Amino acid sequence: MAKKTEAEFKVVARNRKAYHDYSIDDTIEAGLVLIGSEIKSIRDGRVNLRDSYATIDDHGEVWMHNAHIAPYDPASRFGHEPRRSRKLLLHKRQIARWQSRAQAKGYTLIPLRMYIRDNRAKVELGLARGKRQYDKRAAIAKRDDDRRVQRAMRESERGGPRDRGD
Repeated sequence: MAKKTEAEFKVVARNRKAYHDYSIDDTIEAGLVLIGSEIKSIRDGRVNLRDSYATIDDHGEVWMHNAHIAPYDPASRFGHEPRRSRKLLLHKRQIARWQSRAQAKGYTLIPLRMYIRDNRAKVELGLARGKRQYDKRAAIAKRDDDRRVQRAMRESERGGPRDRGD
């Protein structure tokens, strides 16, 4: 079976800060254990993964912490706690492999994006190593240089810099 592209499922939330603060070495897809009002809120796109992370406990279960799923208003009294810990679904072999890798010095599990595929909410976990401040500065400088080069290439294709009417 071919791997699905991003166009074949609905991305609900991205953790853009993770790519700035961490270097991502590997990714894996995990299912989520949710209650009714949470999936309704996810389908509405009311999710924030900014400060979230995942852990593997002593029983071999993976948990996502600090992900904010906004309360679903029509659920009122049957709603959910927005920042509660949610269990992630992975195979035992996957958990064992990722647990050994996550215990290595400096690694952590970070949710990178949440999406809906085949009517089920999924989260993409990344095995991440924290960047140092100088790494972040270097990445920003490289991105700025790439933009400058792209801008120069576009201007040269048009026949020089645009006349801005000064």
